[in-house]
Amino acid sequence: MAELNLQATLENLDKVLDFVNQYLEKYECPMKAQMQIDIAIEEIFVNIAHYAYHPSTGPASICVDVEEDPLQVSISFADNGIPYDPLKKDDPDIGLSADEREIGGLGIFMVKKSMDNISYQYKDGSNILTIKKKF
Repeated sequence: MAELNLQATLENLDKVLDFVNQYLEKYECPMKAQMQIDIAIEEIFVNIAHYAYHPSTGPASICVDVEEDPLQVSISFADNGIPYDPLKKDDPDIGLSADEREIGGLGIFMVKKSMDNISYQYKDGSNILTIKKKF
């Protein structure tokens, strides 16, 4: 397992992506899965940067691990910001046009649809969101 600790700012998104992608390359993650993982990372980390400590900033921790049987990556995002479980938000009605749909929720919906598992817990003052993707 590898861990990256940094400030939850938009400027650090590329560091998070590089950190995870370097880890995935060791395991020859297929490009399609890696692209889906990158989109999920971007959605989650940008949400942490925008909302967890609003209006200021704070730390975030990203842990990545590859598990076997089945071969899958597990990525956890932790922050000490405002407690928030994004999985409790109702999925957007994608049958509606963009004009009719409520703003927000599409990013986490995409993460739910592209990952094999997503879970949230609030533990010891930290929001912890974990995604898993088989490859």
